[in-house]
Amino acid sequence: MIKMLLAGTAAAAALLGLALPAGAADIKIGDINSYSALPAFAEPYRKGWQMAVEEINAAGGVNGDTLVVVSRDDAGKPGNAITAANELVAQDGAVLLTGGFFSNVGLALSDYAKQKGILYIAGEPLTDAITWSKGNAYTFRLRPSNYMQAAMLAEEAAKLPAKRWATIAPNYEYGQSAVAVFKQLLQKKRPDVSFVGEQWPPQGKIDAGAVAEAIKATQPEAILNVEFGADLIKLVREGTARGLFEGRSVVSFLTGEPEYLDPLKADAPVGWIVTGYPWDKDQSPANLAFVKAYQARYADYPRLGSVVGYAEMKAIAAVLAKAKSTKTEDLIKAAEGIGFDTPFGPVSFRAIDHQSTMGAFVGKTAVVDGKGVMVDFRYVPGAQVLPPDSEVKTLRPQG
Repeated sequence: MIKMLLAGTAAAAALLGLALPAGAADIKIGDINSYSALPAFAEPYRKGWQMAVEEINAAGGVNGDTLVVVSRDDAGKPGNAITAANELVAQDGAVLLTGGFFSNVGLALSDYAKQKGILYIAGEPLTDAITWSKGNAYTFRLRPSNYMQAAMLAEEAAKLPAKRWATIAPNYEYGQSAVAVFKQLLQKKRPDVSFVGEQWPPQGKIDAGAVAEAIKATQPEAILNVEFGADLIKLVREGTARGLFEGRSVVSFLTGEPEYLDPLKADAPVGWIVTGYPWDKDQSPANLAFVKAYQARYADYPRLGSVVGYAEMKAIAAVLAKAKSTKTEDLIKAAEGIGFDTPFGPVSFRAIDHQSTMGAFVGKTAVVDGKGVMVDFRYVPGAQVLPPDSEVKTLRPQG
């Protein structure tokens, strides 16, 4: 288990040059993430929240109190996450929980939050169930959901001439949810589209050659990909070697994120329609300031995980400052509808479903100077792709 305390003592405050008031208390936040299972995302994520905590405490903390993060590794397993949550709340005194990467882990933590009556701010888990079918009063989600990203991608996919589609996705909650909502939204725009093949490799254990051959045999005109991490790398390389992508359009969740493009280097796919983060090309003031500070702090460039970790802690600080309390009911009341700043600009947590309005970049992949990058991209605000309140009320349980 990873356990880290940041800026939780007078000595740490002194090292950061803080001028906290006498008698300032520690506010402990419990962070749980898949540090050992997916370090490509989790390590930048950790750097992001560490930088945010340093900034918050350097500015005087939250209502004069010091923000402290106690962090645990769930190894990508829901059972580990629940064990960590119990320890963080009962032993370490965490007033709220945050983090999560895999959707099944996020759902487990969301249910724990409901059962124990503690606030959980999910950073990364993307399944729609977290805020809709299994949503609860205690859970909020930061990143744009599967529905939101599928809506962005389906808009571009609908412009393609392709009618025969195949899908490749990891066989767990995230992949299943992403495929289902993409199918729904694309066929709503294009009733002439059909799905002729699908592959569901186990997450982290893809047999990429067999998957590529199976999809190729269905003769699709376009492919939806939901694989990420090491599985994505294997799929791209095996699929390219076997001609899977030749003459076919590919639409892909997350592939434009630098943590997934960078390892592919010159093998990165060209022309895929993706969501991602063009960190070095987005010229918005918020991103430029974030990138400059991140590079100064770490001598490295940010990944999407860095944005998630940073924004997560900024959101938590905003909630705590507004609530002026660490009681769960006060935190929930403060979080509903609250606005906060992120490297992508100002966003808010919607009161109706606790989904944030953070958006995503949509563009295409290319190889420039021997590395994969995003080109022809645009930022889509989350509020533009969320369903109306009337529809949300049918998707989310009441009460």
